[in-house]
Amino acid sequence: MKVTFIRPNIGDRRASDAMTPLVFAYLSSMTPAHIERVLYDDRFETIPFDEPTDLVAMTVETYTARRAYQLAAEYRKRGVPVVLGGYHPSFMPEEGLQFADAIAIGDAEGIWSEILDDARVGRLKPIYRQPGLTPLETIAPDRSIYGGKRYAPIPLVQYARGCKYACEFCSISAFYGRNLRQRSVPEVIREIEALDRNHVFIVDDNIFVDEARATEFFEALVPLKIRWSSQISIDVAGNPKLMDLLRRSGCISVVIGFESLDTGNLRQMKKGWNVRHQDYDTSIARFKDAGVMIYGTFVHGYDRDTPDSFKINLEFALRHKFYLANFNALTPMPGTKLYHRLRREGRLLNDPWWLDSTYRYGGAVFRPVGMTPAELEAGCYWARSQFNSARSIVSRAFDLPANMRSPYALGVYLATNLVSRTEIHRKQGSPLGIPGVGLDPRGSVPDQMTDTNGWAITNHAADASPIHG
Repeated sequence: MKVTFIRPNIGDRRASDAMTPLVFAYLSSMTPAHIERVLYDDRFETIPFDEPTDLVAMTVETYTARRAYQLAAEYRKRGVPVVLGGYHPSFMPEEGLQFADAIAIGDAEGIWSEILDDARVGRLKPIYRQPGLTPLETIAPDRSIYGGKRYAPIPLVQYARGCKYACEFCSISAFYGRNLRQRSVPEVIREIEALDRNHVFIVDDNIFVDEARATEFFEALVPLKIRWSSQISIDVAGNPKLMDLLRRSGCISVVIGFESLDTGNLRQMKKGWNVRHQDYDTSIARFKDAGVMIYGTFVHGYDRDTPDSFKINLEFALRHKFYLANFNALTPMPGTKLYHRLRREGRLLNDPWWLDSTYRYGGAVFRPVGMTPAELEAGCYWARSQFNSARSIVSRAFDLPANMRSPYALGVYLATNLVSRTEIHRKQGSPLGIPGVGLDPRGSVPDQMTDTNGWAITNHAADASPIHG
């Protein structure tokens, strides 16, 4: 038996910054040795549809759903069964079953072996549902699946899953709730040591789940003398002990969701805790004192935002010389509280936007209160362009506490900023999936499909002017 893993692309443009898809290393490690397995990454390589295989498995995000369905159609035309997993199919299983043979809902641990057994005898069930939260102590990625592929040089490592917060727009809390699971710290440390790399990215949704857990992990990282990056909630800045541990353990950069400078917006998105204990300026100063570069993210389109919000957030990011920053249009992902709220309010423009052949990356998919959809689209792209201008990159580099704290930090800063500058212009306005390629197994776009609520879905243009990793 042979299994083909595929990481779908967003569209038809080749990525220059692809990182290893960690999920397939985990699936590979859970696959019995007698089963042949191969990985193809649609982001930078051609998918060999005619290569013999017995099962195709894809992990699907909302932005890659249209392309995943196109890939699935090619395999199903050749008689190869397809199973889809990940956030998007877990939230939209009935949609996924229009294009695949089986859907895996929830984490793969605990159901992957059953999927393989059923595929071997040709009896895949439509739905495989993870009955509960499986422990993470025994998972160990098989990175040999990446052999010969040109991924970014920083390997990915996972310590924990889930986040202690429940922001309205976040798919993480919608998927896991507030359940938090951590791997054994010694096990993660052994994995990092075996990588023998001087910089790793820890992919946790929020590496600061609580003081005791974070302290244990950060202290264990100190002797490794490596550099590491991760995502973290800003409230860690209120803990001097942990900030010192960030510095001593080799943390070089963190992704922080600032989202908005308006406290009313923060309350609406259920993220008022961002400034509950101290203001943004104080928190940022503490990261700089620890020598940690900040990748700040902002979301635009909440009810108190206006066209002036883009300039306000941009000036804030420039003033603090953020290492990187992203200025995103608020995008309702299926399964989130935000998606359900905007749908109830009748503010969605082209639902489901991820299947709409007219949707373009960076486009607004709902009607904001304080601006038009066209202003939301244009404002985000303007802020990204300004932040990633050559003048801005040079100016922000001269941040001695963080961006220029060492030759290595400066090298990472310059390399990632140059990639970001290229990617924002390359992606903006690009379609999802391959233009002109249909969504059904017969290779033509259906005039009408049915979504998970039984409502009609038609491919139509959003009523907004055209101009968003």
